[in-house]
Amino acid sequence: MFVVDTNVLIYAANTSCPEHARCRERLTQWRLQALPWFLTWGVIYEFMRVTTHPRVFAQPLTPSESLSFIRAVTAAPALRILTESEDHQRFVERLVEDVPQLSGNIWHDAHLVALMQEHGITRVYTRDTGFHRFSGIDVLDPLAES
Repeated sequence: MFVVDTNVLIYAANTSCPEHARCRERLTQWRLQALPWFLTWGVIYEFMRVTTHPRVFAQPLTPSESLSFIRAVTAAPALRILTESEDHQRFVERLVEDVPQLSGNIWHDAHLVALMQEHGITRVYTRDTGFHRFSGIDVLDPLAES
């Protein structure tokens, strides 16, 4: 079981980046597998925010195109969306104790890690090296994996 971070989806959708082919290949493999894998609503919204942003891409996706990409990804039979339980705050509090310097944009990553911990998932596929600040998770680079 693993979670896929936003940047992997962005690279898979962005044909002009050097990471595109490998991330698209990995995403295709995951979509076809029978074992569960996960996204979060935060990852989905961040994907849509970034891919439609005119200051991020010279030719951003339209909202409809961005949603179409997500629709194709979420149609994968084994994909599940992680959500917060009633106990979520306890996991956030534990993260604040473990990583007291959490601030600003790092909170998006912290939310993802809290959801992972809450659901007993220890692996995340991401190109974001900032995830290494969190203990108890395995940060896997989709470009390094075979």
